[in-house]
Amino acid sequence: MKFSRKNRKGSSPFMLTFQRLCHNRVAVIGMIITLLLVLIAIFAEYIMPYPYDKADFMATFAKPSREHLFGTDDLGRDILSRLIYGSRYSLQIGIFSVSGAMVGGIVLGSIAGYFGGWVDNLIMRCLDIFQAIPGMVLSIAVSAVLGPGFGNCIIALTISMIPSFSRMMRASILNVRKMEYLEAASSINCSSFRIIWRHVLPNSLSPLIVQATMSVAAAILIAAGLSFIGLGVQPPDPEWGAMLSSGRAYIRDYPHLVLFPGITIMIAVLSLNMFGDGLRDALDPKLKD
Repeated sequence: MKFSRKNRKGSSPFMLTFQRLCHNRVAVIGMIITLLLVLIAIFAEYIMPYPYDKADFMATFAKPSREHLFGTDDLGRDILSRLIYGSRYSLQIGIFSVSGAMVGGIVLGSIAGYFGGWVDNLIMRCLDIFQAIPGMVLSIAVSAVLGPGFGNCIIALTISMIPSFSRMMRASILNVRKMEYLEAASSINCSSFRIIWRHVLPNSLSPLIVQATMSVAAAILIAAGLSFIGLGVQPPDPEWGAMLSSGRAYIRDYPHLVLFPGITIMIAVLSLNMFGDGLRDALDPKLKD
C-alpha cells in the first residue's frame, strides 16, 4: 500500500506504521478484538453479571439461558462471569511471561550479537541446549519442578521463550553491527553499553515487537495446556485452561462447560495472531518505498 507524499511529509515512523496497519482489515479486526479483551480484563469486576466464585447449588449444570448466558458449572457458578474474570489470569500470564522473555532475550542477544567471538559461541551453544527441547515440554518440565501456580507458570513460560527472543535479537544486531553510524560512535570513544542502548537496540527492535505479539498468543495457549494437565493455575481460580480441565469430566452431558472456554481461547489466540501478522507487514522494510 502506497501513500502520497502529502501523507508522508512530517509523519513519524510510528504514524507511517500505524497507517499501514490500518489499511490491513484483518489486522484491524485482530487489534480491536485484542483491545476489547484487555478492556474486559481491566473492568472485569464491573462487567461480570455475577461474582465469579458465587456458587448456587440450586442451579448446577444449568444450560445457557437468559439468566445465565453461558450456563453454569458443577457448583452453579456462572460460566460467563468466570470467563470474564479469567481473562485477567490468561492475559497476565501471556503479557508477563513474554515481557520477561523479551528482556532476557534482549540482554543475551545484544551481548552475543555485538561482541561476537567466544562470547557469542558460549551464549548460543547454551541456548541451543534449551531450544533442543520443545517449548511445551520445557514448560511442563519447569512447572513440574517449581510446582503449579500462577507465578510458577509465568516463570516456566519465560524460560521456554527466552532462546527464540535471544536468537532474533542477535540476528537483528548482526545486521546493524557494521553500519557507519556505529563506527562513528566507536570513533568518538562511546562505551559499548551506550552504543548498544542508544544505537543498536532502537534499530533492532521491530522484529522483536512482532515476535512478542505472536508470543503472547502462544503463551496463552501453552498456559491453558499447563492448567489443563494440572501444572498451571489451579482451581478455583477461573483461568481458561483450568475451566477446560474442570469441565472435561462432564463433556458428554454438559458440553457447554468446555465449549465456551475453548471458544474464548480460540478467539484470543486468533485475534493476537491476526494483529501480529498485520504488524509484521506494517514493519516490513520491503514494503517501504
